[in-house]
Amino acid sequence: MQTSPPAFFKQGPKPLTRLLIFSLLSIGLIVGDAQYSMLGRIREQVSVLLYPLQWAATAPFATLRNTADFLSRQTELMAENRQLNDAQLAARAQAMRLKALEAENASLRELSVRRDTVGQSSQLTEILYNGRDPFTSRLIVDRGEQQGVRSGQIAIDASGVVGQVVRVQPLTAEIRLISDRNQMVPVVVERNQLRTVVYGMGAHQPLEVRNMAPNVDIQLGDVLVTSGIDGIYPVGLPVAKVVKVERGSSFARVVCAPVAAVDRHRFLLLLDHRSDMPPYPEAASQPAGAGKHKKGN
Repeated sequence: MQTSPPAFFKQGPKPLTRLLIFSLLSIGLIVGDAQYSMLGRIREQVSVLLYPLQWAATAPFATLRNTADFLSRQTELMAENRQLNDAQLAARAQAMRLKALEAENASLRELSVRRDTVGQSSQLTEILYNGRDPFTSRLIVDRGEQQGVRSGQIAIDASGVVGQVVRVQPLTAEIRLISDRNQMVPVVVERNQLRTVVYGMGAHQPLEVRNMAPNVDIQLGDVLVTSGIDGIYPVGLPVAKVVKVERGSSFARVVCAPVAAVDRHRFLLLLDHRSDMPPYPEAASQPAGAGKHKKGN
C-alpha cells in the first residue's frame, strides 16, 4: 500500500527548509541594507507607487481636520474682528468727546477773558435747550432765581451781546436773543458815535436799523456797540456789524449781522444789574416860566 502522496501534490522544499532559507535571505538583506543601503532605491520606488493609496486613505481625515481648523479660525477671526470694530468705535467716540471738550475749554477761556474785559460782575450759565415756540428766538439756561438771576440781565458770549433775560424761574431762566422780533438794543456806531436802535427780525434772520435818514452816515463794515443810555446794557458791548445799506427816497434800510454767535455756544455770561445808574425820573419837569404864565392868567 502506497503511503506517500502522488508526485503532482508535492509542494517544494519542506517548511523547515523554507524557513531557514527565508531567514538567511532576510538577515542578508538587513545586513546589506544597513551596511551598503542596497534597498534605498527600491523603497523610493515603492513609496512612489504607494503614495496614491496613502493619500486616498488619509485624505478624508485630513479634509475633516482642515475643515475643523478653518471653521475654528474663522470663528476666532470674526470674534477678533468684532472686538477690533468695537474698540475702533469706542476710540472714535472718545476722540469726538475729546474734540468737544477742547472746543468747550476754548469757549470757556474766551468767556473768562471777556469777563475780565467787561469790568462788571457776572456769572457763567449753561444753555439747556431752545425755547418751545419756533417763531421766537429764545434759550433756556441752567441759572434761575435761586442763583440770583433777575429779569433784564444781559447775556453775552466772548464776541458780544447774545440777548436779555426776560423770564426767571427758581432754577432756570429764559433769554430772548437779539434776533427775536420783540428785541431791540440801543446802540451807537463805533466809528462816529451815531445813536440808533437795532431791531431783531426773527430766528435765523439778520438784524435791522430802521427809520434812518437816506443820507445817514452808516457804511458797510461799521460796528454797532451798546450805547448804555437805556440803563440796562453796559456801554461798549459789540452788538452787530453792518452788512448792507439800502438808501431809498424816504428812509435808509440798514441790515446788520450779529457779532455774537447766537446759535452756537453752550455757555454764556449773565451780567449783573447795573447799580451805578441814578434812578429814572418819575415825571418830566415843567418848562421854565410855565407856572408864571398860568398865574398871570
